[in-house]
Amino acid sequence: MAIITKQLDVDVLTLAKRRVQNTFSNGVPIYLSISGGKDSIVLCDLVYKEILKGNISPRLLEVVFVDEEAMHDEVIRIVEDWRDKFMKVGAKFTWFCIEAKHFNCFNQLSNDESFIMWDRYAKDTWVRPMPEYAVTQHPLLKPRQETYQDFLTKYCSDGLSLTGVRVAESYQRRQGISAMFTRDGDHTTGDAKVSIIYDWADSDIWLYIKNEKLDFPMTYMNLYQIGTARNKMRLSQFFSIDTAQSLVSLAEYDPTLMERITKREPNAYLAMMYWDTEMFRRSSKGRKNSEKDKVEEKDYHAELINMFDNMDTYFTTPTARKVAISYKRWYMRNIGNMSDKVYKMMYEALVAGDPKQRVLRSLGAIATEERRNVLGTEEEITGWK
Repeated sequence: MAIITKQLDVDVLTLAKRRVQNTFSNGVPIYLSISGGKDSIVLCDLVYKEILKGNISPRLLEVVFVDEEAMHDEVIRIVEDWRDKFMKVGAKFTWFCIEAKHFNCFNQLSNDESFIMWDRYAKDTWVRPMPEYAVTQHPLLKPRQETYQDFLTKYCSDGLSLTGVRVAESYQRRQGISAMFTRDGDHTTGDAKVSIIYDWADSDIWLYIKNEKLDFPMTYMNLYQIGTARNKMRLSQFFSIDTAQSLVSLAEYDPTLMERITKREPNAYLAMMYWDTEMFRRSSKGRKNSEKDKVEEKDYHAELINMFDNMDTYFTTPTARKVAISYKRWYMRNIGNMSDKVYKMMYEALVAGDPKQRVLRSLGAIATEERRNVLGTEEEITGWK
């Protein structure tokens, strides 16, 4: 699908405010899911200030936070502040601490693909105490059986959900949001999600935070200090692949961090031992230096074929097998048209785990771009899936 970008004669802030007002004008329940990250903070502030101006009704709004337990203390502090703000202006704020499944990149060796947040059987090892006002059960929730994303889809089904997803985050996000829009380019369809700041760049986010003097998790500053690129700063739950790569360095700023994490998840020691390897899809200078003296360069294409020929051996959990099948299907459709770079990306994604299939969704664009470079043409390439 071709994606066309158009330059408008209006700034992104004006458009975002307009989208907030238009969404609330429908008179249906509005759900605002907050994560405590930078995009979430900006979205909350946009909605909050429209309430203060009297442009939208707080009675339509419910702010929802799913506490993933293994989260940065700074993120929790930010969410607590926003809970106080929204409740003071008359909006409902629901703080969920539910037993939902969560992918754990450290559990691949133990064949356990599901980390249970706020596991009742692991209460003595929780990363932090549960807030006393937390909601722990709901009739729509299947405890220990489904992800919180599945639960929220049902929970918010009677209204519209405001999201802070942005196209600048990744190519696959750009594709996904593009597919959601109707021809007028400013409304979403199908899944009742409204992307308020979808067209904001990273610089727009940080400029807004600066201009409005908003509080934000200082963990972002720690990430910047350890060399994390501005567009790679994600404060995910500790056991996700995005966060695992930075756990070791972030532990320097919080002496108790790794102690709490390894108590809850013993396999987290893998981050300390192998964080700069293919296990966590690293491509750092340190990894390149450590591997440059190897006599043989790994044949990633051959490694992939071996994986696909021995699926039961390499992929021993339902999620891993499901992801591997998707990769194999994509490989079979595009066999013969891939570079070593693409083979390596596929191999390392399967080794590290790609439960949300983010890498897989980006492969088509990368392979197409490589094909264009080879042909020396900007004409649209067909055949890639």
